[in-house]
Amino acid sequence: MMRYALLTLALVVPLTAASAQAKKPGAHTQRAVTVALPDQMTWGPAPAVLPAGAKLAVLEGDPTKSGAFTMRLLMPDGYQISPHFHPATEHVTVVSGALLVGMGEKFDESQMKTLPVGAFGTIPAGMHHYAKANGETVLQLHGIGPWRLIYVNKADDPRKKVAAN
Repeated sequence: MMRYALLTLALVVPLTAASAQAKKPGAHTQRAVTVALPDQMTWGPAPAVLPAGAKLAVLEGDPTKSGAFTMRLLMPDGYQISPHFHPATEHVTVVSGALLVGMGEKFDESQMKTLPVGAFGTIPAGMHHYAKANGETVLQLHGIGPWRLIYVNKADDPRKKVAAN
C-alpha cells in the first residue's frame, strides 16, 4: 500500500508542477505581436491568379504555405473576379468600398448581393462564387493556407490568357 502511495505521489507532483507552469501567462509560446498600421502596409501586385489591377498586402503568415494567414486585397472600382472556388473556407471582411458577391458557376450581376463596409462572411470550401468591386474596395481575407483560387471555367484564369497572347 505504501508503495502505491509513493508511486502516486511521484506521478502527481510533476504533473501538478507542469500544470501550474502551463497556467502562467506566456508560458506556452513566445509568439511576437503583429501590428499592421494602414499607412505602413506594404502593397504589391496581387498574385497572377487574379485579374490585373488589384494589389495585395500580406499582414500575417504566408498565404502560399500551410498555416494561418491574413491579407488585404485592394480592388479598383468595377474589378471583377470570375466564378471560382477555394479548397479551404474563405473568410472575408469588407474594410472599405463595397463588394458585390454572387454564388454559382456563371457571373450574373442581377443575382449579386452587396456587402458594405464592415460586412463579414465565410464561403465554404468548394462553393462556386464570383465578385465585383463597387468603388475602390479593400477586403481582408484570412484563413489557413495554402490559399488557392481555382476558376470554374479554366479559360477565366488570367494566367491562361497571358500564356495565350
